Amino acid sequence: MGEMYNAIKNKEKKIGVIGLGYVGLPIALELAKKVSVIGFDISESRVEMMKNGVDPSEELTSEDFENTDILFTANIDDLKDANFYIVAVPTPIDQHNLPDLKPLLSASQTVGKVLKKGDYVVFESTVYPGCTEEDCLPVIEKLSGLKLGDDFKIGYSPERINPGDSKHTLTNVVKVAAGSDAEALENIAQVYELVVSAGVHRAATIKVAEAAKVIENTQRDVNIALINELSIIFNKMNINTYDVLEAAGTKWNFLPFTPGLVGGHCIGVDPYYLTFKAKEFGYHAQIILSGRSVNDGMGAYIAKLIVKKIVAMKKNSEGARVLVMGATFKENVSDIRNSKVVDVINELKAFGLTVDVTDPHASSDELKAHYGFNLVDEIGDDYDAILLAVNHNEFMQLDEDYFKSICHDSSVFFDVKGSFKSKIKNLDYLSL
Repeated sequence: MGEMYNAIKNKEKKIGVIGLGYVGLPIALELAKKVSVIGFDISESRVEMMKNGVDPSEELTSEDFENTDILFTANIDDLKDANFYIVAVPTPIDQHNLPDLKPLLSASQTVGKVLKKGDYVVFESTVYPGCTEEDCLPVIEKLSGLKLGDDFKIGYSPERINPGDSKHTLTNVVKVAAGSDAEALENIAQVYELVVSAGVHRAATIKVAEAAKVIENTQRDVNIALINELSIIFNKMNINTYDVLEAAGTKWNFLPFTPGLVGGHCIGVDPYYLTFKAKEFGYHAQIILSGRSVNDGMGAYIAKLIVKKIVAMKKNSEGARVLVMGATFKENVSDIRNSKVVDVINELKAFGLTVDVTDPHASSDELKAHYGFNLVDEIGDDYDAILLAVNHNEFMQLDEDYFKSICHDSSVFFDVKGSFKSKIKNLDYLSL
């Protein structure tokens, strides 16, 4: 048994979780059911919410906060009481699709200020291979004055949290872990095994674990890009893509991917981390970047299809009204980061259309601050087109009679995910 693990298990040492977003908070609360945890976030308002049993990400319920040994804080001094640090901050991209390591390096500075001899640091953020040891470690060593190996140990255990998914949770999905040496790996794996019933896969090295994480989402991105490209081709041929996928899906080894808008802070972001690092090694990633290009272009593609259909109905697209249903990056979540629905909205506006947006999960103020538009207070009754962009449960319960009640007699219904394929009979129906 590992020395650090035993001390944590016996509550002689505490775990500090840095970054309490959709990744950090679930791991902090799960661990706090078994051991003593300090949850740190730079946002005081978010910390206040969590102190009151509220998840700012709207993923967890107040029950998830019960029977936990956790101190929520925005004060760095409180972190000094921890000996095993888990860093779970965002790793976004900038406007040039390049890795933005500012939150990660800032968290590394925080760790460096509180690190003590014998401590552990484990990173959960998605990065390119080498980032933990080449970018984060030097910052920690410089600020702490301590040396890896002699004084402290590091590790990497990538998050596999899927927002809005109550089936694949932290506890029942295998966790990958890696450490700076064999002892570090064993202690880190054992700590995670306290809460991950599905078990821990011990990766050969930190770089292997980083690479494994970044290719999970890259593989998914490329597969969706292929289906999106097929959807563009089939649309030109006047073939319904979902009919094709249903037919092809009867073969045992056909992969069940569907077309769509690829946004969020994982699938639409992580591949750029890998391609960025590949360039450093003199390789220009072709398939990965081609897939990214296809997926990043789907918002504008959908907008153009809607405009073409409105014009084909002998309507003037200038001033035509469109209702966009859904603004978050995926169904049944409140997160608007890197939402590709925004691309559709901006393109529709560029064509001169009036766009109303409704979403039961998104914050109107957040959308205004990030993207420059608000949600409508009331849905109108004279739309030329409806775009069902995000399949929130609230939208899935609606029927064609409702959609007809908010439209003109001749209007288009664009169903991104093809969910209403057999339910729309009278409106002009389009899907990817």
